[in-house]
Amino acid sequence: MTQTKPEAGRRERKKAATRKALSEAALRLFLERGYDNVKVAEVAAAADTALTTLFAHFPGGKEALILGDSEEREASLTTAVRERGSEVAVLDALQEFLAGRGMFSDDVDNEFRRRLDLVVTTPALRRYARTLWVNCEHALAQVIAEETDRDADEVALRLLARYVLELPDLVATDPEPRASLAAAFDHFRKGWPELT
Repeated sequence: MTQTKPEAGRRERKKAATRKALSEAALRLFLERGYDNVKVAEVAAAADTALTTLFAHFPGGKEALILGDSEEREASLTTAVRERGSEVAVLDALQEFLAGRGMFSDDVDNEFRRRLDLVVTTPALRRYARTLWVNCEHALAQVIAEETDRDADEVALRLLARYVLELPDLVATDPEPRASLAAAFDHFRKGWPELT
């Protein structure tokens, strides 16, 4: 009898713990000294890992330590549209999805708020965050096309996908991002009434 499953579970737990330690060390150092004043090697040392281990877990480098990569965003975004229920409009599902994330969420703890503030006030992190969202454009246009029997290459769908994905960056410094989110989706509903 092999013990592949328990070993695989243990390996995944160790990977998750290492990723968490690296991300927490990065956040702590960036908040203490400023993002631009911290080297990646210092983050690895603070998490008691090798630099090669850091890049194995975060190939995107320094920005990825705080923001991860596009995979989780893309998967969550497409799932929100695919699994929205037949009575829920595509635009409603997208608005609800964004309303529960990051700056739009009503349920943000202190640590997450500090992370958000760091991203918004650090140009490199803000650019990277925008890139992560915009990288989901093709997948979002594709899932909207599938769910509405349209062509994913249709300019109107690509425009909508891009506009939706630009929102986190566009309203990052708004005093009331949820109100801005609602206003943006009001405009989307006027421009894409077939998706309401």
